[in-house]
Amino acid sequence: MKNFLILLILFALIISCTGKPMKPKPKSMLNLNYPNPRYIIKKSKCPYSININQSSNFVSLDKCNDRIIYPNLKGTIYLSYRKINNNFDSLLSDAYSMPLKHARKAVGIPEKVFISRRNKTYGSIFQIVGNAASQVQFFLTDSLNHFVFGALYFYKKPNYDSMMPAVNYIGNDISKLMESLKWTD
Repeated sequence: MKNFLILLILFALIISCTGKPMKPKPKSMLNLNYPNPRYIIKKSKCPYSININQSSNFVSLDKCNDRIIYPNLKGTIYLSYRKINNNFDSLLSDAYSMPLKHARKAVGIPEKVFISRRNKTYGSIFQIVGNAASQVQFFLTDSLNHFVFGALYFYKKPNYDSMMPAVNYIGNDISKLMESLKWTD
């Protein structure tokens, strides 16, 4: 009986190994396709206009708080306009302290200065590297009358590596927004 079981197991092994050998699967890359951006002009209820990606939605709220919503990417750029009224130093201080609120989770917060003499806008953009709640923050001003804060947030727990393609895509839109902002008063 023992010999019969050994022969049966050997026979089953020989029959089961007749297929082609399996090769390891190749490493794959994440294939994220984002639409080519096409920009349209949007006028805020506040005294500025900007170019936004056509695949996003612009919502102008009360008290000069606007939103640029990316429904397919599950993210939003929050915009806040403030009139400068002997409070420029305070607004500038707030603009620089906002990215630092994410410093605990950030690996780095590089700043890129922005100047557009043509549109009379000056500011900075902060790319927050790491698992922070906001990946991009920025501000624009004419340093006399107008000040705009902006911050990008996603509707999920931050994971910097997996969110990076979406951050880069929206980051390009933020650059276009900063280049196109015009004061309308």
